[in-house]
Amino acid sequence: MDAPSNLFLVGFMGSGKSTVGQQLAAELGKDFFDCDRVLEERTGVDIPYIFDLEGEEGFRRREAEVLRELTGKRGIVLATGGGVVGDPDNREALASNGFVVYLHAPAELLHQRTSRDRGRPMLHAADPRARIDELLAVREPLYREVADLVVATGRRGSRRVVQEILRTLPGHRR
Repeated sequence: MDAPSNLFLVGFMGSGKSTVGQQLAAELGKDFFDCDRVLEERTGVDIPYIFDLEGEEGFRRREAEVLRELTGKRGIVLATGGGVVGDPDNREALASNGFVVYLHAPAELLHQRTSRDRGRPMLHAADPRARIDELLAVREPLYREVADLVVATGRRGSRRVVQEILRTLPGHRR
């Protein structure tokens, strides 16, 4: 089997998509894109500002546009936004244009990793940990639905996660 042209990382915020994605791209000699960063570059504002002006619906519409463009490229590693899987068209774009890896981490660890980051509007809630549980209840099955590979990140370092993905990647030769 040939190695996939594109590698897409999905998972909850704080699961390590950007860090792992950058390292995977370097290992594979591919270009790296972070969907959220591309969106911020295009709009000239950060994601919390987009949420303030347009709400989640406006943000998701913009996110879907960027995702469609990026999944149409070849030879990339893409870190998606944590909620990108909520849209069936986004899941289809991911599944039909590359190899999808779900980076899974337990809710408590995700909370620890995101608790000090004010740039996560989906966690602006009275009880951010409970909000993580709510979002995971909806997103977890969708991450698994679209994934070709599920990798538990846990407290493992990003290098170990990258090595596991590379060992499992179809057609990849080390």
